[in-house]
Amino acid sequence: MNLLTPDEKEIVDRIDAGYDPALLPRQPLPLIPLAQLYARDVPDLPCPAGTDMLQVLWCPLDEITDTPSAVHLRWRQSTSVRNLLTHPPEPSFIGQGYYVPEPCVLHPEQVIEYPAFHELDDELAERIISRERELLQSPDETQPGYRGDLSVAPGWKVGGWSAFFTFRSPAGPDELRCCGAPLEPLLTIASDEWDGESGSWRPLTEEDRSVDRTPTQVEIGRGYTLQVYRCTASQDHPPVTIMQ
Repeated sequence: MNLLTPDEKEIVDRIDAGYDPALLPRQPLPLIPLAQLYARDVPDLPCPAGTDMLQVLWCPLDEITDTPSAVHLRWRQSTSVRNLLTHPPEPSFIGQGYYVPEPCVLHPEQVIEYPAFHELDDELAERIISRERELLQSPDETQPGYRGDLSVAPGWKVGGWSAFFTFRSPAGPDELRCCGAPLEPLLTIASDEWDGESGSWRPLTEEDRSVDRTPTQVEIGRGYTLQVYRCTASQDHPPVTIMQ
């Protein structure tokens, strides 16, 4: 005996079927807001001429990790935004609940970081890795570790060095190109703002250990990072996303 209403059965069928196109809503799914950044708050934001704001939108499906059309960049002039939507459109279907961010206020801070191992030449990378091994054998809390304390800053960020590649090999030069031009990191979307290895990056104002290290509630894959790259030749080209 089926105790579900027709509408409830349709929802369950969609969940069981995954991304079966036949069961997806017929109308286009609206993109949802992910981040809104102002040049006045982020000095290094690479705004095209005549713009001072970046709006990042995405489709809350797994396609965000490898489909350029699933993530959109909107470069705008903030003074031209006059009619604000009090009730933005919501998608009737989402792939994963943790692709819908919780609203939160940003507190931008500029930091100095250094590249991940895969960005270094082989000789320098090996020297640093050897030092890391020595620290593991003889722990010294006064000595910072390269990966956790000095190199790529964890959490959400604009610009900087690209995130570490964790479950796959680092992207090669051919993968990080668009129309022949190199790509560079624009936005890093992380599953956590810090972890046990990168705790030194934790804001000093957040001494309370109960503070949620995932304020946006966004999770990428199994706790990975989504790197959004931009084409250095044209801001009109779609971004490239890679789950790292």
